[in-house]
Amino acid sequence: MTAPLPDSTSSAAASAAGATTVAIDLGDRRYDIQIGPGLFDDASTWSGLPRAAVALIVTNDTVAPLYLERLKRQLAPHYKQVESVILPDGEQHKNWASLDRVIDHLLAGAADRKTVLYALGGGVIGDLTGFAAAIYMRGVPFVQVPTTLLAQVDSSVGGKTAINHPRGKNMVGAFYQPVRVVADLDTLDTLPDRELSAGLAEIIKYGPIADAIFLDWIERHLDALLARDKSALAHAVRRSCEIKAWVVGQDERESGLRAILNFGHTFGHAIETGLGYGEWLHGEGVGCGMVLASELSARLGLMPPAFVDRMTRLLERARLPVKAPRMPIERWLELMRVDKKNEGGEIRFVVIESLGKAGLRGAPDALVAGVIEAHTEPGQR
Repeated sequence: MTAPLPDSTSSAAASAAGATTVAIDLGDRRYDIQIGPGLFDDASTWSGLPRAAVALIVTNDTVAPLYLERLKRQLAPHYKQVESVILPDGEQHKNWASLDRVIDHLLAGAADRKTVLYALGGGVIGDLTGFAAAIYMRGVPFVQVPTTLLAQVDSSVGGKTAINHPRGKNMVGAFYQPVRVVADLDTLDTLPDRELSAGLAEIIKYGPIADAIFLDWIERHLDALLARDKSALAHAVRRSCEIKAWVVGQDERESGLRAILNFGHTFGHAIETGLGYGEWLHGEGVGCGMVLASELSARLGLMPPAFVDRMTRLLERARLPVKAPRMPIERWLELMRVDKKNEGGEIRFVVIESLGKAGLRGAPDALVAGVIEAHTEPGQR
C-alpha cells in the first residue's frame, strides 16, 4: 500500500531546520531531492554519485557565467575530465538541434556508458539533458541541478524528459529518472522576477490538486515568497516536492493519478505553442491555464464561482497573467487535441472536484469556448 501524503505541519517543521531531503521512492531507482541553501559548495552534496572517467555539464549561456565554474570545481575531484556544453537560453531552443549538440559532444569525446550528465539550469536544460541521458547508449546516469524555482519544484522531479515539437510541447521524450536532484535555494537569488513568478505558478497548483492547507499557507506567505524569504522558499519547495514525490511514487508513467500534476497545463501548453515557444514562460502559461481550468471546474458544476475568484486573485498577486491571449477558438482546440492526456480524440482536462482533489474530465467544445471567452481581455478576440 502506498504511504499517505505527509501532512503540511511536519513539512514546515522540517523546512525550518535548514537543508532537507525528500525521497522519490521507486524501488531500486530511488533517489533523493536535496533542498536547502549552500548545497553547491558543500562537498557532501556531490558524494555518493556514480563515478566515471567523464562528467558532462549541460547548461545555457545565462546560467553558465553564474554557476558553471563552481560546479566544475566541485566535480573535479571525482572525474578525470569535467566537460561542458553551453546551449542558447530559452524554450525555443528545447529542440532537436540542441539535443543533437549534446549527443554530438558525447560521441566526439567517445563517452561511454558510465559517463554522467549534469543538468545545470532551468526546466529546458533539465528536460533536454534528461532526454539525452535516456537515449545515449540506451541510458547513462544524470543529475539534476535546477537553478530556477520552477525546475526545483516541478520539472527536475519525477523523470519526465523531453524536447518540443512545432506541433506540441514535450511531445518527444521519455520517462527517465535522475540519480539525484540538488536544489540549492541560493541559486534563486540570481533569478529574474519574471522567472520567480513563473515558478510560483507550479507551487500554487499543488494546493488545489492535493493539499488545501498548503493553498491556505501560500496565500498567507505569498508576499514572503515574492521577497525571496529563504524560510518561506524552503517550505514551499519542500512541500511541492513532497506532493510530487507522493504522486510519482504511485504513478511514475502517468497512467492515471500523475495526470493531476497537469492542472492548468492543457490550456497553458496551447498558449505556449500557439504564441511561439518563448513568448510566454511555461509558468505564465500554467498560471493563466489554472484560471481557465478553475472556470471549467465551476462550469461543470464541480466547484463554486468563488473558487475561480480565489485562484484569479492569488495568481494576480503572484504577478502572473490571468487573461488568455488572442487566438481563434479553432486554433485553441487544435492545439489542445495534441495533448498526452487525451484519449480517442477527446480533450481531457484536469479539473478540481473538491478543494485538494483533482480529476480528469472531458468537456464539450462549446463549453470550453465559453471558458476561454470569459477570460480573454475585451478586444483581444
